[in-house]
Amino acid sequence: MTVLGLSPYAEPQERLARFGLIVFVTLVLLFLVAPLLVVVPLSFSDDPFFSFPVKAYSLRWFRDFFGDDRWMASLSNSAITAVFTTILATTLGTMAALGLSRPSFPFRRTVNAILIAPMIVPVVIVAVGDYLLYGHAGLTNTRTGLVLAHTVLASPFVVITVTATLATYDTTLTQAARSLGASSLSAFLRVTLPVILPGVVAGAVFAIATSFDEVVVALFMTSAEQRTLPVQMFSGIRDQINPTIMAAATMLLCVSTILFVVVAWLGARGRNL
Repeated sequence: MTVLGLSPYAEPQERLARFGLIVFVTLVLLFLVAPLLVVVPLSFSDDPFFSFPVKAYSLRWFRDFFGDDRWMASLSNSAITAVFTTILATTLGTMAALGLSRPSFPFRRTVNAILIAPMIVPVVIVAVGDYLLYGHAGLTNTRTGLVLAHTVLASPFVVITVTATLATYDTTLTQAARSLGASSLSAFLRVTLPVILPGVVAGAVFAIATSFDEVVVALFMTSAEQRTLPVQMFSGIRDQINPTIMAAATMLLCVSTILFVVVAWLGARGRNL
């Protein structure tokens, strides 16, 4: 029987060090998660203003959220934008990863650095660039422009996850399929895609989370009619403090948690394949 991952024959100092490390990591995690844990009870508060600890619990702010046309419109805008962004980012990111996985691809490292640059460059710089570029094309204050801008931010996540999956892919499987008469498309759909599917789906999950939670680019690219849920929350905090924001934040937290669980499950499933 082991305790904290150590055998019963481990040295006392080693056992104590492992126990101290686990305690330290647990405290760090609690410190990081504590602000999120405060949001959830506040969303169920009955008070018309922020007060903690909560004195009385109620669902009034969730009723306000689902009964307000502005909140429902912003939720719809976020969902539609996230779906189209995920489709585009997953398609483009998977294609880019397949190309970068080829040893003969020219300037592979340079192209890869360019593709993941939106993850490194401060998002406000990306937002300003998108605003100026899409403004010339007449795509600002449109859902199309927002989808394209979010695709730029989401595609790197797909590229990274699919590339990591392709690193363990045996290319002789595709060569065998081609030698048996399969076309390039058929070999990809029947051989390559089923193997790398966990990475593709994980990238899609990251893409939908990126689009659904993004606020800075959306502030530059949307009008009042195209406001997404994070933008509506930001505007509510700036203009009028309303506990309905906490209800929206709790739902976003639930969505993010579900997506995190899906990614973790896909990662475990990919390791077991």
